[in-house]
Amino acid sequence: MSEKIDILTSRGKPTGNTAVKPQIHQKGFYHNTAHIWFYDFSGNVLLQQRSSKKTFYPLLWDVSVAGHVDSGESIRQAAIRETREEIGLLITENDLRKIGVFESFRTYDSGYIDNEFHHTFISKTHAKLNNLTPNPDEVESLKFVSMDEFETILDHIGKDNHLVPNNKPYYQFVINHINESIK
Repeated sequence: MSEKIDILTSRGKPTGNTAVKPQIHQKGFYHNTAHIWFYDFSGNVLLQQRSSKKTFYPLLWDVSVAGHVDSGESIRQAAIRETREEIGLLITENDLRKIGVFESFRTYDSGYIDNEFHHTFISKTHAKLNNLTPNPDEVESLKFVSMDEFETILDHIGKDNHLVPNNKPYYQFVINHINESIK
């Protein structure tokens, strides 16, 4: 059974209507997602390699955790649920620091329309890779990268098939916030 998602206006306001996830993307309805970027006390950032089963950008590296906000669910509740489902990490609302909402409106050659508002959080973690349990339907692999490594990866985005290529400004914004948090 497909999850129901709240439909938003093009400005991100609730319409009071819902649709199942496939219909959200077939019709191009605007909707919310939660993105959580984890970093450790040394400032290393947790990256998720998207599962090979993913329709879009399989095996590319991206945000630590991300997912749709279910109908009636708060953004923070979705962030907590997605973190548990994708990497097996238990967090609380107090672990989340919201840094912004990003519009990501894309249409793919397949006809898939992705009109998302990414509610983006950063979160400091004590977790080690061996304490995380990647969901194979969502996550192929996980790794921590240093800020220097991340910036080198960003310098080569779109050239080395490592990160989702059209997200560079978003990645830079997140890295700036994580750098501010570890100072």
